[in-house]
Amino acid sequence: MAFFRPRVSREAEVRYHADQEVGKSFPELLRKARLAEAALREVQATTTSSAERRAAALVLDKALTEALRAAEANQRVAFGVRSYDDRLRRRKGRATPRGAEWTTEVERLRTLRERNRLVDMPRDVLPVGTANRAGTTP
Repeated sequence: MAFFRPRVSREAEVRYHADQEVGKSFPELLRKARLAEAALREVQATTTSSAERRAAALVLDKALTEALRAAEANQRVAFGVRSYDDRLRRRKGRATPRGAEWTTEVERLRTLRERNRLVDMPRDVLPVGTANRAGTTP
């Protein structure tokens, strides 16, 4: 008696190969994020202009988001092609050393991005007394 494994769906294969392509750019995107972070730290140390600090923080945010997308793609690739269709395969993939490594990297990048958004990025501050007038017409 022969047992046949169900084939992986065509959609899962396509997504797997797309993630492999996206994941290849991770080292370069991570390097860009490190350079953007260094530039932000330099701007924070040398200038008091909130506009310049915000611009540098936005550049870092964009770089971290791109690196995070590539890391998530590598994480899904590490979990395996079957994990696209099967929740249990995702859990098993996360438990492998390679899957755990990419999961840790994704969590680290998410934490960096959120820290940048909450702490390093100055808010756009309206002049005093203009907040209430923004939605009303004279």
